[in-house]
Amino acid sequence: MYQIGPMPDPIAPDALASLRECEPATIGHFREEGFVDPGISCRLEGAWIAGTAVTISLPAGDGTLLNHAMRLVRPGDILVIDLRGDRQHACWGGVLTETAKIAGLAGVVIDGMATDIAAIRQQKLPVWSRGLAAKTTKLRNLGGSMNQPTVVGGVAVHPGDAILADENGVLVLPPDQLSAITTRTLQMQADELQLLKRLHAGEVLPEISGASAMVAADAQPRGT
Repeated sequence: MYQIGPMPDPIAPDALASLRECEPATIGHFREEGFVDPGISCRLEGAWIAGTAVTISLPAGDGTLLNHAMRLVRPGDILVIDLRGDRQHACWGGVLTETAKIAGLAGVVIDGMATDIAAIRQQKLPVWSRGLAAKTTKLRNLGGSMNQPTVVGGVAVHPGDAILADENGVLVLPPDQLSAITTRTLQMQADELQLLKRLHAGEVLPEISGASAMVAADAQPRGT
């Protein structure tokens, strides 16, 4: 049986523009939630994307619904695909990569395998996956869900969530928190530039951060 929800509202353009300036690792300095298992890694050097999540969940070995979804995706969407633990079949390859580029898809995040890595690199489509496999899904018509809540890399993903991803990892963010998150992130990135200037001027990192003061306050004297 197929469960297909409506296409989610796209992330607002101004919010998306701010998010595209943010680095996932900067957000990782102050946030714990939403970081996808790092086993899902980037297949395209230099990839850095932000967009609206369109979720897909597929039964093992079947790519029928994913094939159908390619007529529904919009420019700027990011497909987030759950293969339900299948590590044998690649659901994404060269033909889907070409189709995605024509559709203007921003990228693809797969909790499972991809294939045709040469085509992915040639077309410069940002893809994250757990690995590569030669055995692929087939059109078996076994069902699946689209634009329903799912779990990818240990993180709950809802259609319409914001996705931010680069070579360091994939992050899922609730749209209603984007303003606060991006404001804090951009300020931290600006502060880091000032920090680097201070380091090059001769200051010492643990003194600036306060780490040395923390250690000194809690250190046990020798011999006690």
